[in-house]
Amino acid sequence: MKLKNKVALVTGGRGGIGRAVVKRLMDEGATVYAADLTEQGSLKEHNDDGSLFVPLDVTSEQNAIQCFNKVEKEHGKLNILINAAGIEIEKTIEHTSLEEWNHSFAVNVTGTFLSSKYALPLLRAATADGTTASLINFGSYDGFIADPGLAAYCATKGAVHALTKAMACDHGPEGIRVNAICPGYIDTPMLQSFFEGEGSGGEGGNIDSLQQAVRDVHPMRTYGTPEDIANLVNWLASDEARYASGQLWVLDGGLSAQVQQMKL
Repeated sequence: MKLKNKVALVTGGRGGIGRAVVKRLMDEGATVYAADLTEQGSLKEHNDDGSLFVPLDVTSEQNAIQCFNKVEKEHGKLNILINAAGIEIEKTIEHTSLEEWNHSFAVNVTGTFLSSKYALPLLRAATADGTTASLINFGSYDGFIADPGLAAYCATKGAVHALTKAMACDHGPEGIRVNAICPGYIDTPMLQSFFEGEGSGGEGGNIDSLQQAVRDVHPMRTYGTPEDIANLVNWLASDEARYASGQLWVLDGGLSAQVQQMKL
């Protein structure tokens, strides 16, 4: 059990990837707070997994303060912070309203900023025993290259990538490692939403009719699962990754490695 006696918090902890991450960290022995807007989260179902649910709107500074005050009161430290909360808008900039643009940045970028800001004192406290603390953000392969119709999402993930590197430089001397995981196509409600949108090229289709085409565009001929992401989170959160910091870890089945027009 790599994470025995560790305390972790996962924003978006009731979402598709968030739930898998919470479960994996708990399986490794961690005490885990699942922070989300509601107990049901984006999957719209109750999940009695034994995690400690805490309500959190990542766009609210007051919510962030209350959330981490709770962790401090109950544990006095935080070994692991996973910033997994995020949203996606399937539009070009021409069709994106200013309100939608600002909301995308509020959740994906400002949310990462606020949770990290108020977690930092607790992460520092966790390094008192000589081990490192781990802060893991969620970028995307769309922060490097772009899918059509995801302009605001791509912009926010590029910002998270840069923020991750800056935080790694600033807080590495304090024993806090900062990395970002950059998923490709992962089987989540967000992927379902993308394929139902016009940006996907599906023109209102659904994932059942498009999933083989999605698989075929990947060198590995498949897309990922939340558990694939949770496996990488688990390693980066553990002491085995003590020298890993400031990196953008792409997990996309080789999708971004290929020249698209030459794929077979």
